[in-house]
Amino acid sequence: MERESMEFDVLIVGGGPAGLSAACRIMQMAQEAEQELTVCVVEKGSEIGAHILAGTVFEPTALNELFPDWKEKGAPLNTPVTRDDIFLFKGQQSATKLPNALVPKNMHNHGNYIISLGNLCRWLAEQAEELGVEVYPGFPAAETIIEDGQVKGIITGDMGVARDGSEKDGYMPGMELRAKYTLFTEGCRGHLGKRLIEEYKLDEGKDPQHYGIGIKELWDIDPDKHEPGLVVHTTGWPLTESGSTGGSFLYHLENGQVYVGLITDLSYSNPHVSPFEEFQRLKYHPEIKKYLEGGKRVSYGARAIAKGGYNALPKMSFPGGLLLGCDAGTLNSSKIKGSHTAMKSGMLGAEAVFEAIQAGQEGDEITSFQKKFEDSWLYKELYSERNFGPAMHKFGNMVGGAIAFFEQNILGGSLPFTFHDTTPDYATLKPASECKKIDYPKPDNKLTFDRLSSVFISNTNHEEDQPIHLKLTDPDIPIQDNLPKYDEPAQRYCPAGVYEVVEADDGSGKKFQINAQNCVHCKTCDIKDPAQNITWVTPEGGGGPNYPNM
Repeated sequence: MERESMEFDVLIVGGGPAGLSAACRIMQMAQEAEQELTVCVVEKGSEIGAHILAGTVFEPTALNELFPDWKEKGAPLNTPVTRDDIFLFKGQQSATKLPNALVPKNMHNHGNYIISLGNLCRWLAEQAEELGVEVYPGFPAAETIIEDGQVKGIITGDMGVARDGSEKDGYMPGMELRAKYTLFTEGCRGHLGKRLIEEYKLDEGKDPQHYGIGIKELWDIDPDKHEPGLVVHTTGWPLTESGSTGGSFLYHLENGQVYVGLITDLSYSNPHVSPFEEFQRLKYHPEIKKYLEGGKRVSYGARAIAKGGYNALPKMSFPGGLLLGCDAGTLNSSKIKGSHTAMKSGMLGAEAVFEAIQAGQEGDEITSFQKKFEDSWLYKELYSERNFGPAMHKFGNMVGGAIAFFEQNILGGSLPFTFHDTTPDYATLKPASECKKIDYPKPDNKLTFDRLSSVFISNTNHEEDQPIHLKLTDPDIPIQDNLPKYDEPAQRYCPAGVYEVVEADDGSGKKFQINAQNCVHCKTCDIKDPAQNITWVTPEGGGGPNYPNM
C-alpha cells in the first residue's frame, strides 16, 4: 500500500510524562548546541492528557532538573502534601492508624504534591511546543517499521475502516513516520513495546513483569470535610478477604476535590475476584466513607500499573530506539510513584539520543544509554527497592511491609540478597471450583456504582463501526476453556464491562461478547487472561477515555 511519509530526527510514541520529558530535553540540548533537530510526539488520545491516569502524589525531582523554573512557568503543582495518614483496615468497620515511625520511609511524602498528571502532561506539551516539538494527538502508533533489524519509525492507524474491514467514505490510510531514532513511551503494557520486547528478546534473564490494576474516581466533597494536602493510604480490607494484595489511596487536592482509588495486584489467584467491585466496597469503610458521604462523583478511570520494578526491567535499548518510562516498567512501587521515574528515564533517553545523532549515528543501538541509566539516581532508586514487590507477593502486605521497613528505615539500603517472583500474573489463577465465590453488594448509586455508569463519566467513546481492537488469538478459548475452568474471569477483571458471557441469539448456548466501545484502555485483559488469548491493539485515532483533571 502506498502511504504518505514524514521524516524526523527523533520520533516519540506516547504523550505521557516520559515522552514529553524526552521531547523537551532533546530540544533544550539542541538549542544549547545551536543545532536544528526535528522532534515529533504522537499520542493516541484525542488530546494530550486524555488517556493519562495516575494517583497522583507527585515527586518533583525530575521536574526540578528539567525545568528548574517550573513555578514561574506555571506548572500545575498547586497542592503540597501536608500530612500522611496510613491505615491498616482489619475489616469493614475497623482500622488501625500506623505510627509514622513504623512506616517505610519511601511512603512519606514531605516535599511532594497532589496533582492531576493529565494536567501536568498538558503543561509539558505546551513547553515542548514552545521549544519547537511537533505534537500530534489523535494519531495512534499502530505498527512498528523494522527494516534490516532496525526500528525505522511507526505507521499510524488507518482511519475510516468498518467493522467488517471494508473502507468507509472518507477512508484515510495511516502514515509512515520515520526517524533516525524512535522512543517508545506508551505507558504500562504498551502494545508496540510488548512486541519490541519479544522481537529483540529484551526481557531475557529478567523476572516477568508484574502488574496491578488501579481504579480511581474524582469526587467533589463537602468543604467542611476537605483538607487540601492530606494523603491517606490503606492496606488490608477489602482485598484480604479474597487473599489478594494491594492498597487504597485518598488524596485531597485543590478546589474541594479528592481522588479515591484502589490498586489490586494482578497476581491474585481467586478468579471470582472483581477489582472493580472490591473498589466499590472499599468506599463503605468509615475511614473512606466519612469523606465521600454527601459528595458527588465527577469522573472515573482505570489503568494497569507495572509493578515488577528493577528485577523485571527489560533491556531498554535496541537498534533504532529506546523503551522508556512505564513502557519499560520504571515505576517505583515502594513509593507508589512512577511519574518522576518515567520523566527521568525520558530525559536520560533524550541525552543518549542527542549524543548519538551529534556523533552521526542513525538506526544503530545506542549502547551508551545503559551506562547513563546506571550512573543516575533513577537506577539507584529502583535497585534499592528491588525486594519490595517480590516480598509483597511472596509474604503478603504485612510481612512484605515489615521487610520494606527493615530495609529502608533500619538498614538505610537494601538487603544483601534479592527476592524474585518468577510466576507471571496470568499464571496465578486457580480453578474457580477451588475458590470461594464472592458476594459483592449491589450499588447504591450514592457511594457505589455499576460499571456502565462509571464508564459514562470517563467520557469514553469509540467509533462504533470499526474493527474490534481487542483481538482473540483463538475465539473458542473463552467459552471452551476459560468458562468451565475459571468462570471466564474477563467478566470480572475488566473494570469497564467490555467482556460478557451471554446466551447466543440462535439458541446454540453461551457466547463471549466483546463490547469494545466501553474500553478505557487499561490493558488488564492483555495482562491477566489466563490463556494469553487477548491482545489489545490501538483503535481508531482519538478513541478511548477523555479524563478531566485526573
